[in-house]
This record gives sequence, structure tokens and C-alpha cells, in this order.
Amino acid sequence: MEEENGQDGNRVHCPGIYQRYHTSGILAHMARMSDLTLKNRLFMMTYRYRKAAEVPVLPLAKPLSSCRVALVTTGALHRPDQAPFDEDIKGGDFSYRILPRDQDLAALSIAHKSDAFDRRGFEKDINLGFPLERFREMAEKREIGELSSQHLSFMGSITAPGRLIEKTAPEAAALLAADGVDLVFLTPL
Repeated sequence: MEEENGQDGNRVHCPGIYQRYHTSGILAHMARMSDLTLKNRLFMMTYRYRKAAEVPVLPLAKPLSSCRVALVTTGALHRPDQAPFDEDIKGGDFSYRILPRDQDLAALSIAHKSDAFDRRGFEKDINLGFPLERFREMAEKREIGELSSQHLSFMGSITAPGRLIEKTAPEAAALLAADGVDLVFLTPL
């Protein structure tokens, strides 16, 4: 499966993600408003969404098979030696946790707690929200160059993202840039 990358028509061959997840039926359904509770429908209909500046999407400067890739999840994953995300921070915990390339996925805890988030699939297979094992396989097959030495986990459902946008996101981006990351794969949950 080839997908467009950039406006100039460059193509990137990346069969792993689409075939493993889309054709397996895992991504067969995205929630509709009617699937949500009344409380969550009302929230979604009245929430004052921020208008964000347009972010340019750039074509890869080199082939995917040469890229250093980092994973970023909003699944609120943390290691046993890290503090869990703080649910008491008004508007959401805007911090992040660093997860190493050799992270044992079974040792991770999920701190994402939103009544609009059905965690059952994520709890059964953390790769659904943090596909580290799939990307390790892709690196072994040379479909990607290599994995970054560190990956990032954020809390999802941040209703007041100002601090995340102004402080945390630039800090996280600088951390990944310093690690030589060419491409970030985001799994928003």
C-alpha cells in the first residue's frame, strides 16, 4: 500500500500500519456522536474549540527506510518508576513521560481516564495506542531506518491545552529533535 506524502507527489511505501490495523477490522468504526453519552454529546457540542495556527506538513527529506522514528501517544502511559498523570490538574495534565526504545510494554500502566474513552482494546493490546512492537518489526524489516531512543506519552482529553501548546509541546519537540528524529508517529486517543 502506498500513500501520498507531501504535495509534490512523492510516495512512501509503508505497508505495515495500514495492513495490520485497518484490514484487521480493529479500525472498523470511529465513534459517532450518537455513540456518546448525553453528557459527552453536550460537552462536544458546547466546547469552545481553539483555532490553531495552520501547521505545515512537510515531505520527508529522505526515504522512510532511512528515517529515525519516534512514537508519541496520548494514552497516558507511564512506567512503574514514573509518577502517573495527575487527574486533579484543572484542564488536564499537560506533562509527558519518556518511554525508552526497549520498553517492556507489559510493564506500562495506563492513566488515561475519560468516560468518553473505551480503554478495553488498549488494555488488551497496548500496541493499539502505542505501536512500539509494530515499529520494532518495521525497523527489523528495514521499512523504517530505526527507532528513536525515546518516545513520549501525554495525557489525552486535555480540555485546556494552552500550557501544552505554549510550554510542553515545544519542549517535547526539542527533545525529539535533539535525538535526531526525522518522523513522529502520533497515536491520539
